[in-house]
Amino acid sequence: MRKLLLFLFILSLGSKAQNPVILTESMALKLAQMPIKSITLEFPNKPGHIYNSAEEVNFSPRMLHPVFYGSFDWHSSVHGHWMLVRVLKLFPENKNFDEIVKILGNSFRIEKMRIEADYFSKFENAKTFERTYGWAWLLKLDNELMVWNHPKAHEWHNALQPLTNVIVDLWKAYLPKQTYPDRTGVHPNSAFALNFALEWARTKKDKEFENALIEKALNFYGKEQNTPAYLEPNGADFFSPSLQIASLMSKILPQKEFASWYNRFLSDKSFQNVCQIPVVSDLTDYQTVHLVGLSFSRAWCMKEIAKALPIKNKNRNTLIITANKLADKALPLLFAGNYGGDHWLASFALMALDN
Repeated sequence: MRKLLLFLFILSLGSKAQNPVILTESMALKLAQMPIKSITLEFPNKPGHIYNSAEEVNFSPRMLHPVFYGSFDWHSSVHGHWMLVRVLKLFPENKNFDEIVKILGNSFRIEKMRIEADYFSKFENAKTFERTYGWAWLLKLDNELMVWNHPKAHEWHNALQPLTNVIVDLWKAYLPKQTYPDRTGVHPNSAFALNFALEWARTKKDKEFENALIEKALNFYGKEQNTPAYLEPNGADFFSPSLQIASLMSKILPQKEFASWYNRFLSDKSFQNVCQIPVVSDLTDYQTVHLVGLSFSRAWCMKEIAKALPIKNKNRNTLIITANKLADKALPLLFAGNYGGDHWLASFALMALDN
């Protein structure tokens, strides 16, 4: 009976969603307009700074963070920069190349990055700033620059190193102390951060950091089974905690071992639930609009999981079909809201389309 229900569920996804949503140059440039506008827009702003004295109240976002002051918050500015780098790499002949290079060139200046780096030691309690969501996006940005063989990429990568080095040192110091994972569907999610950090460590060939990340991931999730994904999502989630875990484990375990782990991890009930299209009741609400991002992050995780599963796995095709459907349904919503989504959603969309 359960197999019949699962078969009917797969049919309900519809054949139209099997056609992948293609990342074209025109779509990439349309998405890029969002960070182009927002990473130099200082206000509105949610600084995330812990004020330790009355004197600090006078610091503006730009004074605290001369590079990542826009896009409403620090982490959104970071992944807005990542997105523009990625668009340049994917479409080096695009008509906005010079404009984007000018914007990024103004950001990737060594003197500015040193101030960004100094922030973490200059202010009391700053060592926990953006841990670990913003840290993860910073390493994603650094990784993108490392793997792009272009003179500008080399220049910008060198400029970013004062900040990258601080983030890596903070992460290496924190990792042994991280006793428990964070399973939330928003910023502190541990599986998401470990995933991006692992990607960076492998590109950097930092074997010690890579092994520490793998050990932590296996400790957190290696024996997990029947995860309650049927309870997802919460009302402001932009991550599926279960799919973030599965995506991370797909990068760590060999295919056969991962398939066995995955089959224990998600029940049919949970799998069917995470394949549902999130309902977004208010695109203008800064929290509710997170659910648009949930569609995109589910899509990129599903694609990564599908790549790691054997071709004959019962969920593989459904994951691919559903990922395309999630992205297809979310794209129109991305362009229909306000700054609550505009300052960050394009990066999530690019991740979903480009994966």
